[in-house]
Amino acid sequence: MYITMKKYLIVLTMISLWSNSKAQIDRESDKLTLEQVWSEVDLRNKELKLSDMGRKQSVVDILVAKDNKLPSISVLGTTGVNTNLPIYNKGLFSSHDSFAVSRYTYSLGYLLDFDLYDGGKKNRNVEIKKLESARYKNEYDMQRINIRYAAAVIYYDLYKFVQFKQFTESEIETEKKQLETVESLFKNGIVLKSDVLRINVKISQLELTRSEMEKKITIAKQRLNILMGKESDAPISVQQHENIDVLQFSEKSSYIDFVNIAVNRAPDFKISENEYEISNLQLKQVKSAILPKVSFYSNYSYNYPQSSFYPYSQNLWGFGQTGIKASMSLDKLYTNKHAMESAKSKNTQHIQKMEIKKDEIMVNIREAYLQKEQAFEAVKTAEQNIMEITETVRIIRSSYINQESLLTDLLDAENLLLEAKFALTSAQINVVLSHLRLLAKTGII
Repeated sequence: MYITMKKYLIVLTMISLWSNSKAQIDRESDKLTLEQVWSEVDLRNKELKLSDMGRKQSVVDILVAKDNKLPSISVLGTTGVNTNLPIYNKGLFSSHDSFAVSRYTYSLGYLLDFDLYDGGKKNRNVEIKKLESARYKNEYDMQRINIRYAAAVIYYDLYKFVQFKQFTESEIETEKKQLETVESLFKNGIVLKSDVLRINVKISQLELTRSEMEKKITIAKQRLNILMGKESDAPISVQQHENIDVLQFSEKSSYIDFVNIAVNRAPDFKISENEYEISNLQLKQVKSAILPKVSFYSNYSYNYPQSSFYPYSQNLWGFGQTGIKASMSLDKLYTNKHAMESAKSKNTQHIQKMEIKKDEIMVNIREAYLQKEQAFEAVKTAEQNIMEITETVRIIRSSYINQESLLTDLLDAENLLLEAKFALTSAQINVVLSHLRLLAKTGII
């Protein structure tokens, strides 16, 4: 019986351990990674959805421009009531003779018009719409990158605040244990009451810091949910690591490499290129305004009665024409001069804007590149500080127990250690964010 019960307890213990392990795995799988956040942002962000509508509309505009190249064909029909026909044989102000005509008139036919040559305006208009569609796409990509980077900043803010809260809670537990030791020393008359009060004050300050972190966590969660297109109060948690491996973000490419990538990939630079190319085509459109327009036309209609040509007839008749017609706007020869100057000026402005944008990109990449180097240096400094301050705390705590140092020295050292932990986490996150900013400026993420 004892053996059976023992086996039963072992089985229950194994099941319990397995269940706890599975629950822990499930909880970890519920925590969002940055890639999952970006997927949600791409799919549900409201600003991106609005921008995507404009991008899709620009594709339709290309089809509309192509439709304008198709032949124009119309069906025409008229009906009317005729008056008698007065003829003034002796002048307008003399009496006239009236001749009866058909009371009603009808016509039905078609009109076909097809441009053979228009100075290339319609073809260029299609190309302009294609470039505008490319600009809309680049604007969408730029907005997606900016929102992704904003989501990454909030994601790591949330990560940082959770870490700070955990550090603070751990410090609170340490101080509570230390308080028990100090109270015991006080009861034995070894330390003063002021030491007990100092630790209580520190615990209160730490609890206030924890409360502040909880509020910041709530705000960060709300912002991240809104970016992901979810309800602002939806539950959310991010994956936590004891330390971020910053070495995976060490840079192998040079500053010039990133500049070259940005010139080829950065959506904001591509937008300036699109606008320059559009201005080139618009300049050609203005130049082509003075060119003649040639088109093929055809029309045919059935009419009643026949009153257009002699001899007149009260019967149904048909008439049509097919041929080539040409036209040229003579006023454009002199009115188009100012339009040309305006188009050339806009084209020159877009060239200048491209140069300004390139300079701006170079400065932004240089700034992000140097920020990343600075963040790596901050990580090394913070790691070294933690090692030194940890040893300092150990020495002072030991000497305080032996009444060789003051409690204020110990509390100050512990505060410095907590600040150093905060600084290390902040520095590690700055490495990640500076890396992501560098990728954002080059148009990679």
